[in-house]
Amino acid sequence: MEAKISIIVPVYKVEKYINRCLDSILNQSYKNLEIILVDDGSLDRCGEICEEYAKKDSRIRVIHKENGGLSDARNFGMKYITGEYTLFLDSDDYIEKDCIETLLKVVQENNSDIVQCGFYYDYNTYLLYDDRCYTEDSPIVNLDNDSLMRELVINERVKNFAWGKLYKSELIRDKYFKKGVLFEDVFWAHNIMKDVKKYTIIHKPLWYYTQREDSIVGKYSSKNLDILKGLKERKEFLKINYPNLLGEINKLIFTTSMLHYNIILKLRDSNLEIAKKEIKEDILKNYSEIYRSLDNYFLKWQLIIFKYISRLNRMPILLKRVFEKIKGEKLLKRIDKKC
Repeated sequence: MEAKISIIVPVYKVEKYINRCLDSILNQSYKNLEIILVDDGSLDRCGEICEEYAKKDSRIRVIHKENGGLSDARNFGMKYITGEYTLFLDSDDYIEKDCIETLLKVVQENNSDIVQCGFYYDYNTYLLYDDRCYTEDSPIVNLDNDSLMRELVINERVKNFAWGKLYKSELIRDKYFKKGVLFEDVFWAHNIMKDVKKYTIIHKPLWYYTQREDSIVGKYSSKNLDILKGLKERKEFLKINYPNLLGEINKLIFTTSMLHYNIILKLRDSNLEIAKKEIKEDILKNYSEIYRSLDNYFLKWQLIIFKYISRLNRMPILLKRVFEKIKGEKLLKRIDKKC
């Protein structure tokens, strides 16, 4: 008997996108699907649209709940999973017709716990595909647990996103997302990956990751710093389970801290001054540990300059970009959409 695939779709204020998302699911070449739509108290017509789809297709189950955020909606949907495999699809994204069939075939042929596919950054008039590590036709990659966790921390080949992957349902059952935070996947992913024996990556882009100006992370606030909280939680997890990766997580926390510090500098928002001060104090408090973890000349100089003249910290990174352009920096592949 064909395996059943459970698809969890959190729905909130996406009236403009929801039809495209749901149509991409219903048009899948693989048909044994359980489609769980979680209306997270959306104030537009999303709940009504979901019900209209449910009337047309018996595979759809609609759950209406009070607004609790993306994590809460995913968690709510996870309680209803009955499929052997599970996929998370955000309601403003959409997938290729053969997405689920392809992922299921790969996960079964490789006896994997999770399979990750390639994806497009989907803008209004063009797509971007990140082919800096792999091209679309690169051979599949299988990772064991130690290699997987390293790649997850680096966050280049293995993505922290919950979406873009097919999971064995037993792997994620009762492992819920942290509520009330942005970048919830950063808090969640390492707790899932620690139990993975084999992780498979395919590079064919099967997913369209919509880039929205009005997304929950599109408007900067102190909530954007939740990503640092998530990385620090991950660091505590690594201390206990993968101490050999502490250097990598220290480096990532530093680069992420500097990214947000410089965003705040540019915004000149008085409401963010406390957050900026906290970032600086945290870096200076852990200066020696961070310095030992940095294996890049430009990052070390960024740290040193930040310690003494924090506003000039970007100079080494800007210089690095100049060198990369001179050498011929590889950019993401662009595909213009047809009019």
